[in-house]
Amino acid sequence: MQAVLKDIVARKFMEVAAAKKAVTLDELKERITELGRPRNFFGALVDRRHPDLTHVIAEVKRQSPSAGIIRADFDPVAIAKSYAANGASAISCLTDEQDFGGKLEYIHMIRDAIKLPVLRKDFIVDIYQVWESRAAGADAILLIAEALPERDIIDFQILATELGMTTLIEVHDVENLLRATNIVGFPRASYSLLGINNRDLRTMKTSLEHSMRLAELLEDTSVLVSESGIRTPEDLKRLRAHGIHIALVGEHLMRQPDPGAALRELLS
Repeated sequence: MQAVLKDIVARKFMEVAAAKKAVTLDELKERITELGRPRNFFGALVDRRHPDLTHVIAEVKRQSPSAGIIRADFDPVAIAKSYAANGASAISCLTDEQDFGGKLEYIHMIRDAIKLPVLRKDFIVDIYQVWESRAAGADAILLIAEALPERDIIDFQILATELGMTTLIEVHDVENLLRATNIVGFPRASYSLLGINNRDLRTMKTSLEHSMRLAELLEDTSVLVSESGIRTPEDLKRLRAHGIHIALVGEHLMRQPDPGAALRELLS
């Protein structure tokens, strides 16, 4: 595990310990009983009827460790509404506060304003957070392979599936890609996606070619998501040429004066 990720994970365990004291698991379960079924995050992105289209998960993000403050005038609901009006298939919402300027309550706020499914993007290290994510309204969760042993990924997937949520298993390198391919789709098909993050955790630089190279190792790319470093319609075209039809785009959109208009241009 790279140092930057190791530090975040250590902090996250401390945050989870504090969260457990503030809100018990029984309280989370009670909140979940008051919610309806999650929206179908997987179904919004894996479109077998239109295999030539690209579906974008548009990200709501204020800042990041590598970029600092990305958007000072940050209104998560307004941004999500703009994305929804301009072709987004789903929303990714950062909920880590310290490094990304997010809040867990943004998920409910966004879901109340639009009809798209919402991914909680955070560092999930404890099964408590899976319950917490659903109680907060999340339709999907991110699981980072570099941050988790395989047994935890499997346990988190099982619970997420039971709660009706999709899991996006994210990998950064070949070793974790090969590890993840054995568990994507477990315990039930149509409940998990495989993400390739194009950011090198050592240098923090992005390269679109990373997704393309790793995609060549897979027989089926229908559930593959390319993440980070996507900026132009040409980038999406290149990904499609390698069988990748789902993209998660955040920083590029968040830096534009109108993120929704930027998304519409990206999809043009």
